[in-house]
Amino acid sequence: MSIFSRSKNSDNKPRAKQKNPDDYLLALDIGTEYVKALIAKKSRGTLKIVGVGKAHEAPNNMYAGAIADIQGVAKTCEEALIKAEEMAGVRACDVVIGIAGELIKGETTSVKYRRANSQEAITDEEMDKIIRRVQQRAGENARKAVALETDNPDVEVKLINSALVSLRIDGYKVSNPIGFKGKEVEVQIYNAFAPLVHISAIERVCDELQLDLVTVAVEPFAVCRACLGDDVESNFSGIVIDVGGGTTDIAVVDDGGVEGTKMFSIGGRSFTHQISERLGLSFEEAEKLKLLADNPNMKPAIRKKFDDAIARNLDVWQSGVELALEEFDQVETMPGQVLLCGGGASLSEIPEALATSDWYKGLPFSRRPIVSLIDPDEIAGIDNETDRELDHTFVTAMGLLRVGIDTLIGTGDDVSLKAKLAKFLRN
Repeated sequence: MSIFSRSKNSDNKPRAKQKNPDDYLLALDIGTEYVKALIAKKSRGTLKIVGVGKAHEAPNNMYAGAIADIQGVAKTCEEALIKAEEMAGVRACDVVIGIAGELIKGETTSVKYRRANSQEAITDEEMDKIIRRVQQRAGENARKAVALETDNPDVEVKLINSALVSLRIDGYKVSNPIGFKGKEVEVQIYNAFAPLVHISAIERVCDELQLDLVTVAVEPFAVCRACLGDDVESNFSGIVIDVGGGTTDIAVVDDGGVEGTKMFSIGGRSFTHQISERLGLSFEEAEKLKLLADNPNMKPAIRKKFDDAIARNLDVWQSGVELALEEFDQVETMPGQVLLCGGGASLSEIPEALATSDWYKGLPFSRRPIVSLIDPDEIAGIDNETDRELDHTFVTAMGLLRVGIDTLIGTGDDVSLKAKLAKFLRN
């Protein structure tokens, strides 16, 4: 039994009359600063957002993007849930939750598989075997990386998300391998793994809130799914950067395929700490000042110290972006657009610095990338039917809805490569 009651709202008023919860999906974006909740109604492949909720995290609930206080996070989630449920008039039970942090390992793995009989057509069962081999190799690499960073040789990791990047048969790129003949199959698959302790914390939160966990999604992967939309053959390319409170999550997408995800522990809070130290303010006062960064009436003396604090931290943050992108050594040319989301991206200096500075020159860009905030209204297949305006800070939650639908309904009768193989890639 949960320690929290979800049968009444925070004012002990009766909850809205329950509708069929199977028709609805809940996304919980558990961030360092805020928990965001979206309730969406499933409607013939389209998601219609009918409930929105947001609640502020306590300072010690999260650490570096991961849950540090299970009961504290569960309490904040309930606050956001109640707001979303009151708006929607329904209590959703199926939930998809995002996960982030430096110990989340997401990368594209390539495997060449030589077939015993090149004259036989490739079958579903054979592709399943090949994909499992790729995932096994990627899982071992992820476990070794996490073990090294945590100095724990016995650490356990779990596969969270998988997505097909490309597939070739005897060097020939195909859109659906089933039925083809050939000697060598080369497959590239994006796999993301998380330490088991992080997953178990999320499962505990769900237990406390009496929610049915559909899946856990790596947050930059979820943002990519939002950008890719409902077109399984999308040729979208871009660098997606989610600037959260405690971490910055980066994903590179090339021609509809997720090349990998990287994260580092510098987010919006680090800017607040710099402001706090430079101006001698409390963290809460510094956060309020940060939110008023564009206020033209800020006193000149305060403005100078404020700008110095932002510039100092911005240099460190940009270095983190550069180092993260350098790790995508399999990408010959970086995509020409950078798409930003997350609360930290609301600080205007961040998109401005990416759009005007020379940070990109040491990376394989063919030209200066175009930088913009992700517009939720342009995300295909998810419609906002509430009177609450959603901005770029809700994009991650919208991506979680997309991952949840991928998991729940699969791919129907679509016979494309990405659709055909999705059943193998679902966790």
